[in-house]
Amino acid sequence: MARTYTRVHRLLKLLSLIQSRRDLTAAKLADLCGATPRTIYRDLKMLEGAGIPYWFDSETGGYRVRGDFFMPPVELTLEESLAAICLAEQVGAREQVPFLDAAARAVAKIRSQLPAAIRDRLEEVSPHYEIRLAAAASPEGIADVYQLVRKAIATRRALQCAYETPRRRRSGPAKRFLFMPYCLYFSQRAWYAVGRHGGRAAPRCLKLNRFVEIHPTDIPYAIPEDFSMSAYLGKAWRMIRGDRVYRIELHFDADFAETIADTHWHDTQDIEWHDDDSITFRCEVAGLDEIVWWILSMGPHCTVRHPKELARRVGELARETAAIYRRPARKTSA
Repeated sequence: MARTYTRVHRLLKLLSLIQSRRDLTAAKLADLCGATPRTIYRDLKMLEGAGIPYWFDSETGGYRVRGDFFMPPVELTLEESLAAICLAEQVGAREQVPFLDAAARAVAKIRSQLPAAIRDRLEEVSPHYEIRLAAAASPEGIADVYQLVRKAIATRRALQCAYETPRRRRSGPAKRFLFMPYCLYFSQRAWYAVGRHGGRAAPRCLKLNRFVEIHPTDIPYAIPEDFSMSAYLGKAWRMIRGDRVYRIELHFDADFAETIADTHWHDTQDIEWHDDDSITFRCEVAGLDEIVWWILSMGPHCTVRHPKELARRVGELARETAAIYRRPARKTSA
């Protein structure tokens, strides 16, 4: 009985996903449904046997259901309604994540269709929920970039771009290149586009506010079926994935131990408590460029025990920082 229950719900979820998005390949559907691509292909066969008119759209790179196919409207519980409205109205409408204000308009339509009893309960409860995210980079000046990248992903047409970083700015005008975006990605307070940069084999992650030129082209491209942000980021500490995976071991004193242990910092983290209320924090990270700054933000409460290379980098940067404050203060004119 449990197996049938699981399959029925997976089939309903599969159909709902195909109806709501146009870019879902078998691999992406498998990831979203917690199954394997082979299982998804079997499920698609079952949908076909049930007379559900789906097909694979080569232009969007995903499965679709014929437009005249109808499913009854979804009935949301109070908890589901509250979650959707909090995310849409507080995160979207307040632009805590830029360009998601349309979510608030969408949820207003959903709210109007909810049963009266659910709407009344939402009026009572929703004012007492508050979501505040870290302030994001201003969307001013990048709305056109965001829309062009979004359209490029939808139509699978490459972009002609120029991209500028502080280092590139010092070395002369930015060079133009073809960019084939795979994903729009919001992280660390800003929007990024991840995709293939010109003739480079590996995908690149480019910050939207650093594009100085961006134009649509008619050059088609395909998003690899096995691409996902999880696979792209791998074991990166945040966003920058290095070539080598390091086994990290840090010691946090009792003052910071509980704060560190209470937070999910990385998917691979492991915490070991000690009798003096300090902890050992272990994880595996691809690259050291990001975690070194996180460690420095903990000041004297964190000690790097492994690897030696990380301990050396933290020590050097800490000494350079301390040296700044040992220098005599410059006199300023009145």
